[in-house]
Amino acid sequence: MNPRAGESLFEDDDAEPAGSRSAGRGAVEPAAFADDLLRLGRQLPRGVYFGTSSWSFPGWRGLVYGGDYTDAQLARSGLAAYGRHPVLRAVGIDRGFYQPLAAADYARYAAQTPADFRFLVKAPARLTDAVLRGERGAPAAANPDFLDAARANEEFVRPAVEGLGAKVGVLLFQLSPLPREATRGEAAHATIERIGAFFDALARAIDGLAPTYALELRNAELLTPRLVRTLRAARVRLCVAVHPRMPEAARQSAALRAMEAAPEEGDAWKLKGPLVVRWNLHAGLAYEEAKNRYAPFDRLIDADIVTRGALAHLVHVAVRSGQPAYVIVNNKAEGSAPLSCIELAKAVVGR
Repeated sequence: MNPRAGESLFEDDDAEPAGSRSAGRGAVEPAAFADDLLRLGRQLPRGVYFGTSSWSFPGWRGLVYGGDYTDAQLARSGLAAYGRHPVLRAVGIDRGFYQPLAAADYARYAAQTPADFRFLVKAPARLTDAVLRGERGAPAAANPDFLDAARANEEFVRPAVEGLGAKVGVLLFQLSPLPREATRGEAAHATIERIGAFFDALARAIDGLAPTYALELRNAELLTPRLVRTLRAARVRLCVAVHPRMPEAARQSAALRAMEAAPEEGDAWKLKGPLVVRWNLHAGLAYEEAKNRYAPFDRLIDADIVTRGALAHLVHVAVRSGQPAYVIVNNKAEGSAPLSCIELAKAVVGR
């Protein structure tokens, strides 16, 4: 079952709560991590960045946090404790999807994390949704800011890079589901050309830092050789999006492989840029269904061994290629994003 139209825009509860700025004060303590988890973190290759799509979940007590905290407390002060987890070396910032953030907001996040920590940041929906949304996410009108590179540079790219600095990781542009008329025939070609022109116009370096750009789709019909060629020419990474709207991860990895150099001897192939993955939602569930089924997100309920294996393989390819791997997991993938990351780490190190 696919999510309702507009649901991914308005009902992503993994974003930081709007009231987080009024959170209670006081330090958030990390959980007491077992020796085998600490060992797993040491064994995980450098450059492999597993993380969750947010960090403000009270149900993660004992998994990430050492006490009872409200979601508001965690949203404001929990990132420092999150950053001490042995496996969680990255995090997603979805909050800016709803409203652009200032460089100071990003700097506040960066200041709470270790030097080798990385962020995957979603661009504002006003840049990545072709339509303006009305009540319950229904399309209301064409969006004049859709894929506006000048606004993207000013309101998203520059603040994120200036605020996060070397921790910037990935700047992700998730296209909300496009109207059918924009993804068929010649119109699809025009859409892909527009995507290419947009990325060509984005800033390539700010203050000496060159962010990794990635595109995430919600229209499987756009995942074509033409798009692959366009992204390759624009030096943009295709985000492997594990979501019911998209093909399974193994099929998307074939498109990713098509972007890279020809295979070497045997079945080996190498990435020419970072691996970017977002494991969003379990197959057959809508967001609200998954939220109700999995809350409070403290255990794995629907283990997806097939997807886990496909992603672990892609991480191995990245490591073999000498490229960083960014894998961001949502609670709604299997039930608990931190536990999913731990299982992925075990698969990567061969445990």
